[in-house]
Amino acid sequence: MALKVQRSKNGHQTLEENLYKTHTTRHFNSSLPPEPPPAAMNRHSNHPFTFPETLSTVLPDPSSFFSPHLLSSPLPTNSFFQNFVLKNGDQPEYIHPYLIKSSLSSLSLSYPSLFSNSAFTYQIFTADLTISVLNNPNPNQTHTISSFNDLSVTLDIQPSLRFFLVRGSPFLTCQVLQNVALSISTIHAILDVVPNSSKTKFKINLNNGQTWVLYSSTPISLTHDLSTISSDKFCGIIRIAILPNLDSEFESVLDRFSSCYPVSGHAVFTKPFCVEYKFEKKGWGDLLMLANPLHLRLLDNCSVKVVDDLKYRSMDGDLVGVIGDSWVLETDPVSITWHSIKGVKQESYPQIIDALVKDVEGLNSTAIETTSSYFFGKLVARAARLALIAEEVCYLDVIPKIRKYLKDTIEPWLNGTFGSNAFLYDKSWGGIITKQGSTDTGADFGFGVYNDHHFHIGYFLYGIAVLAKIDPIWGRKYRAQAYSLMADFMTLGRGGNSKYPRLRCFDLWKLHSWASGLTEFADGRNQESTSEAVNAYYSAALMGLAYGDTHLVAVGSLLTAMEIHASQTWWHVREDDTIYAADFTKENRVVGVLWANKRDSGLWFAPAEWKECRLGIQVLPLLPITEVLFSDVRFVRQLVEWTLPALEREGVGEGWKGFVYALEGVYEKQIALEKMRSLTGYDDGNSLTNLLWWIFSRDDDDDDAGEDGGRHCWFGRYCH
Repeated sequence: MALKVQRSKNGHQTLEENLYKTHTTRHFNSSLPPEPPPAAMNRHSNHPFTFPETLSTVLPDPSSFFSPHLLSSPLPTNSFFQNFVLKNGDQPEYIHPYLIKSSLSSLSLSYPSLFSNSAFTYQIFTADLTISVLNNPNPNQTHTISSFNDLSVTLDIQPSLRFFLVRGSPFLTCQVLQNVALSISTIHAILDVVPNSSKTKFKINLNNGQTWVLYSSTPISLTHDLSTISSDKFCGIIRIAILPNLDSEFESVLDRFSSCYPVSGHAVFTKPFCVEYKFEKKGWGDLLMLANPLHLRLLDNCSVKVVDDLKYRSMDGDLVGVIGDSWVLETDPVSITWHSIKGVKQESYPQIIDALVKDVEGLNSTAIETTSSYFFGKLVARAARLALIAEEVCYLDVIPKIRKYLKDTIEPWLNGTFGSNAFLYDKSWGGIITKQGSTDTGADFGFGVYNDHHFHIGYFLYGIAVLAKIDPIWGRKYRAQAYSLMADFMTLGRGGNSKYPRLRCFDLWKLHSWASGLTEFADGRNQESTSEAVNAYYSAALMGLAYGDTHLVAVGSLLTAMEIHASQTWWHVREDDTIYAADFTKENRVVGVLWANKRDSGLWFAPAEWKECRLGIQVLPLLPITEVLFSDVRFVRQLVEWTLPALEREGVGEGWKGFVYALEGVYEKQIALEKMRSLTGYDDGNSLTNLLWWIFSRDDDDDDAGEDGGRHCWFGRYCH
């Protein structure tokens, strides 16, 4: 069980409320807290800093699907329901345990089957049941999103049907708002529909072996033919759930909890390293929900009752029954440190300093050719690493040149004087886009359509945090711009007073980020690099350290810890793992791209066979927090041994080799060091200095560490 964290003196307040107090009084910022009032960002302004506003020519119109009352506030751009508001809104989304699709004035649900081979594994959408109004006079009407929250979205098919789509509910809940007849169709054959004596429960048996149970708040009459069930006129609540197997105990559990239904769910940051789920419920009795494997690992069982025998299959592992409308998830606190966690051995200082002097000599801001927000950000963060390594090895002579380089590279982006590119503000969705991305969906890796925001901005925040640390006067001058950048993906608040949506990238149910922005995908949202996501929240926490902002440190640390847990759960594939099918697990030690509804061995930029890229994209940038992300030494060995044969392929990039050797150094330091010294190039965000710092900050006992441990056997070593 996770470590307990003592409440602050004002223990009745949430962390979000404390963020409000901190940013409006001490740190002059109001982006993070819920519904913040206008507040001074600095002594010379009465309003939070906003980058210059622009009108994008490539962003979709949000008014097509969002209810008008929602359009005055920033809108989600990486949400679990994003497909519902893109293009025709008719691509499915995975709202555990069902795939849900809205199309042609109807809603279809699927309890998906799983296909898997050695290259990928995905869930197959089949319209098991499709709900609509019988004889609908407007059969082509699109749906409307009438409300949404962290764990739920309400979808209306006007004027009669309202669906409360709450993540982890074993029931699909539909409120029939008007007295209408319903149609429930299927692509399978209906064998029979068996009512109870009061006609408030019906068992629907299909020829594919599925049995669904329908519950109604008042009696309803149903008739059926081969593929369609029709009702008489009805107004009230309909709930539908699949029986995951035909065990009568499963059915009795569903019966028991059929009368209590969730209408929304949100997450509350009640204290450091803790997230609390609050489900708003109606009806009577206790609330039955489902938890994913990571929930179960972090769940405080005192807040709920786990029903171990009630299990639904899922792409993400078995979903297990949980009784309770308030969940508490706690994680061990993760150390957020500027320097290496264990320290660098003093006898290795000269070797690091020799490389450091050469790397700093090569810093030249006028020679930078890239105008990409991503690659430019990596160069900024690379230089910032050199500054922190210089501090750690007590060689401060190079700091002035690094400071100048950081100022010369960061300030044009914050001042809007970079020229060929810039950070701009988009009012339609509420967020920062780039000048190039405002007219080209492919520019800056889709940053203009809200792709990869935490990756790009995370690199800039790392550089800003370090520069504010070594030059506090500069930090105070640019604090407003720094917090505005951070708030683009780290805002906690809701409502029209905020410039940005709540936690743009972070999924509070899966407990990791999504990167794909406002692009429709049949398999839902996706994320490739977990390490760059970790870097984003870690960098925000470092910025909190630089500015003395304890609450930003707390939120950044929490999201860092959660992202690490999720990475280790769903991206890192151990030889003995059972979450994924055996054929996929056998051939893969790491997922390439993780989708809501798919796991792919390939990358966006490389085929699955380029295993060095698959490893590297889950490692970069190499930081102190990398040690926590890869704290399971046994898995690290499995991953490296799986990757090393790929380095024999002709044309393997030197930069990717560096990340492989870095992980090899976790358990074979001397061999890895020799390989590092033979490299002829480095990733554009990495350096020989950084690799040497990494290898010389390994413990002597790491070679044998974790060999007998479990999935997260060494995670606790890096916690306060």
